[in-house]
Amino acid sequence: MATDVVELILADHRKFEELFRALRDRNTDRSTVLGELAALLVAHAEAEESEVYPALKRYKEVDNEEVDHGAEEHAEGHQALLALMQVEDTSSDEWESKLEELVEALNHHVDEEERTILNDAREEVSDDRRDELGRLFVEIRQSRLDDDCGDIEYVRKIAAATKDRID
Repeated sequence: MATDVVELILADHRKFEELFRALRDRNTDRSTVLGELAALLVAHAEAEESEVYPALKRYKEVDNEEVDHGAEEHAEGHQALLALMQVEDTSSDEWESKLEELVEALNHHVDEEERTILNDAREEVSDDRRDELGRLFVEIRQSRLDDDCGDIEYVRKIAAATKDRID
């Protein structure tokens, strides 16, 4: 299993894309897939913000403004995720619209994070430190998953707590 934090984050990003494809398919159990996405998305963001982002801000070659912006985009993602989770009819136009809002917000974040923060980390942070951060990332992400962080009440709580980060 990979332990490089950059590779682990990239793997989660690819999983998000896979889950989005499944959510766009009207023949899948959208509620189940949304639960899987919610859990992974929240756990991923919280692991990045608790360990990875603070560590990367200590490197002068890593753009601190981009790291802070990444946390803002997590907050936007939490808002969009909650909005989608609150729509009960997964076959409705409203659900489709909220899904596209979430996809757009997340794709924007993933693109920026990969081009800036992760590229900087890959170039400027030693292999050993990236492995250490990777182990911490996995540990925290799994802890959040074990705590059922994809539950709508948890998502409501973090959406409320992070609302002030959004510009």
